[in-house]
Amino acid sequence: MLINYSNRYGDIIDTLTNLWKVSISASHFFLTDEDINKLIPFVRNGIRDIETLIVAEENDLIIGFMGIDGKKLEMLFIEPSYFGKGLGKQLVALALNEYKINYVDVNEQNLRAVGFYQRLGFEVFERTELDEQGNPFPILKMKIR
Repeated sequence: MLINYSNRYGDIIDTLTNLWKVSISASHFFLTDEDINKLIPFVRNGIRDIETLIVAEENDLIIGFMGIDGKKLEMLFIEPSYFGKGLGKQLVALALNEYKINYVDVNEQNLRAVGFYQRLGFEVFERTELDEQGNPFPILKMKIR
């Protein structure tokens, strides 16, 4: 079940931040624990402030979420036990079809995510040396073909 969350306070921010941390730990192998902990305040604010927040649930458990701002997919994080099972593809399809996204930024070192978005029709149009927080983690800016 996919739910559009408009009320983003307290428990939901904690739950989604924890899911983000588990997902990142299983996919962003280039980040240290210190790097991840430094990003938590940005993630919490992003979850709270993002224009559209869609949460995926199964059996009353949150298994993934995405955040959309304008025409850009800003966040897509999946519980690792659901990696490769179609949930990410389902969420991106919703973002493309219902929210008309055109863009996504991906860490260059997250090869699995880069390939995932390429298979869904995205292509790189720009590369930056630093992430949004000024860290030396190159970002690939991608757009739908």
